[in-house]
Amino acid sequence: MNRRLLTILLIAFVVASACTFLVYRILGHMLVASKPIPTTKVVAAAADIKLGTVLTASDLTTTQIAGTPPKGAILKPEDAIGRGVISNIYQGEPIVDSRLAPAGSGGGLAATIPDGMRACAVKVDEVVGVAGFVTPGMRVDVLASGTPPDANNQQGTESRTILQNIEVLSAGTDIQKDSEGKPQQVQVVNLLVTPEQAQTLTLASSQLRIQLVLRNPLDTKVVPVSATAISGLFASQGPAPVHHVVRTAPKPKAPEYSIQIMNGPSTTEQKFNAPEGQH
Repeated sequence: MNRRLLTILLIAFVVASACTFLVYRILGHMLVASKPIPTTKVVAAAADIKLGTVLTASDLTTTQIAGTPPKGAILKPEDAIGRGVISNIYQGEPIVDSRLAPAGSGGGLAATIPDGMRACAVKVDEVVGVAGFVTPGMRVDVLASGTPPDANNQQGTESRTILQNIEVLSAGTDIQKDSEGKPQQVQVVNLLVTPEQAQTLTLASSQLRIQLVLRNPLDTKVVPVSATAISGLFASQGPAPVHHVVRTAPKPKAPEYSIQIMNGPSTTEQKFNAPEGQH
């Protein structure tokens, strides 16, 4: 067989093999893409649902989720009806078990309190603390100001940080922001605290002046803070600096020498200073 013909046949075989492999890959991807993805029917919000709402059948709808459904997703409406919402849920969003209060706990503020925690109310006004600037979910420190119950106290009024990194559960009687999402002027702020912190806060509220201080929600550090006394604000900054005047002793006068020159009957006298260093 002609060598040239063999070369042509070999090239044709390579091209045919490459085309066959390419067509196989394309058809394989098409078959995989056309395979139906399993879906799961889950319960979703029929409209925006506010925190504290007790769910009813009219609040719920169903939707299909492709692939794996969210963890804790509610699959049956009866598993959600009658339970309180502890976090805002938006229209079309699947309802998960972690966003609902336990069955039978009802709705409102009580349903949003985690197990083992307490909601403690703090009375504020438009001046004290940050009333009107606090909204649910923010973090605050609690300061107490007053005179320590010590007969020998010489410091006067003191201010002390008694609680740090405390979550605001609600502001006033409403646990929502206003219609524009802005904070509202309130006279009571509910803080989420432990039972021990609730005792501290209640005692301080009954005897001292309470101040709430906003903090960055990403700043969760609890650090020791020393108390500040009123006397410390007016304390002297220290004794006035003493300026030392350095006096130098007067330079001693060099001794003088005199020479009498006798020239016949006349006599003259000349005076000379001793050279420096020769006294």
